[in-house]
Amino acid sequence: MRGECVRLSGQGRTVPEVAGILSVHPVTLRRALHRFTAGGMTALADAPRSGRPVKVTRADLDAMEEMLDEAAEDGGPSWTLPRLAAWLERERGVEVHSARLSVLLRRDGFRYKRTRTTVRHQADEALQRIAKDQLEGLRLYG
Repeated sequence: MRGECVRLSGQGRTVPEVAGILSVHPVTLRRALHRFTAGGMTALADAPRSGRPVKVTRADLDAMEEMLDEAAEDGGPSWTLPRLAAWLERERGVEVHSARLSVLLRRDGFRYKRTRTTVRHQADEALQRIAKDQLEGLRLYG
């Protein structure tokens, strides 16, 4: 975005005009131009951010994706976020909370749904009817 600010400004456009095109505040645009004037293109890059270094690397997520693909092909178990976090810790030595793992997976475009906790959809209707009739016979009325 900063490079685009410099490019559009170099075409002779005004600061408010470029700010409108890029949907940024004019102060943001001016800061980018001042950075470019002071240090050239290298000054436009982001400075290193402070804080804790990331625990889960791209290689870890790629390994997990490969494992999930293989599990899906083999009809393997369904995976929950806590189980995936435990797999990462066991197989890759990476400790990550399941909530953070959810953010990382969504960022990578993974979608998941809750698994069914019942087998009602697989039950035989005739057996269900017989069991329901037996229960009705046991019900106390009055």
